[in-house]
Amino acid sequence: MEITSEAFAQGERLPDTYAREHRNLSPPLKWSGVPEQAVALALICDDPDAPMGTWTHWLLWGLSPDRTELPEGVEASQILSDLDGARQSTNDSGDIGYGGPRPPRGETHRYFFRLYALREALALRPGAKASEVHAALEVKVITRAETMATYSR
Repeated sequence: MEITSEAFAQGERLPDTYAREHRNLSPPLKWSGVPEQAVALALICDDPDAPMGTWTHWLLWGLSPDRTELPEGVEASQILSDLDGARQSTNDSGDIGYGGPRPPRGETHRYFFRLYALREALALRPGAKASEVHAALEVKVITRAETMATYSR
């Protein structure tokens, strides 16, 4: 499985449009190679370089395995009716959905977008805590793909 974005190349800088202090839009993402046995997809974006430990920027699950992309600017809603009824949780900034980067001035952080192919759907309520999403993923992942962007202010 592979995940990419037309907004940034692997390991390159995330454009300001996707940063918290600018437009704070989620970047467009595309993927391929989802295994046939997958019944659902989940996406997590996090920053392992945050001063207080890994910072979760986005938790989304319940995407159809037939879906091959997410558009730019996914709405900030717990239930995404336009995206297969997928669910989103509160990110570590306290907001539902995507929360763009805003690292401390002078620091460059890495932002990993990880797509998970799941053998079972996650039976979680919209707004589930990050720890609940991670725990539910552990036993249901068939495979995963990731892409990474950097950002600094």
